[in-house]
Amino acid sequence: MREAGDDMNYQEWEETVPEFIKNDSLWKMSMYRAGLFASSLGWLDVTKLYRDARTMNLAGQLYEALGSIHANLAEGYSRGTGKDRARFYEYALGSARESRSWYYDARFVIGQEIFIHRGKLLTRIIQLGLTMIPQQRGRTLREENERYVVDFEIEFSENLLTWEELRDCPLPTLDA
Repeated sequence: MREAGDDMNYQEWEETVPEFIKNDSLWKMSMYRAGLFASSLGWLDVTKLYRDARTMNLAGQLYEALGSIHANLAEGYSRGTGKDRARFYEYALGSARESRSWYYDARFVIGQEIFIHRGKLLTRIIQLGLTMIPQQRGRTLREENERYVVDFEIEFSENLLTWEELRDCPLPTLDA
């Protein structure tokens, strides 16, 4: 894992992921890989939040929500029917949105740059979920007619290596 205050990128992180994880067919799922990466980035963010008494509870909530993204995708991926898979993918979608909300609350401690970065990364994960869930359900979500609008320009792509949010990811400094 990188040191606090450095930057990290997806490709460097992926090289640290054990082969037994990458050899699982689940690894092919972009949303899973992005969720696992977000959880790894969150480790140092949460460490910084734990050092401030005002955000100790928030840190626990954030880390649980981040871990729940990839955990629910993994559980859902193993389900036998599309409808059953979709239910767990919806839990992961909810956890991505929850994580983004916790990052909003954490912005005063982790800093604006990290908050904006993590928010954009989680927005991409949410977009993947909004695409993937209807495919599993065989019908669209209630958000079908709404374009997912954000105040920054992002191009939808399932190819994680094209995401600007996966290059030069800022990490917090852990100064006392």
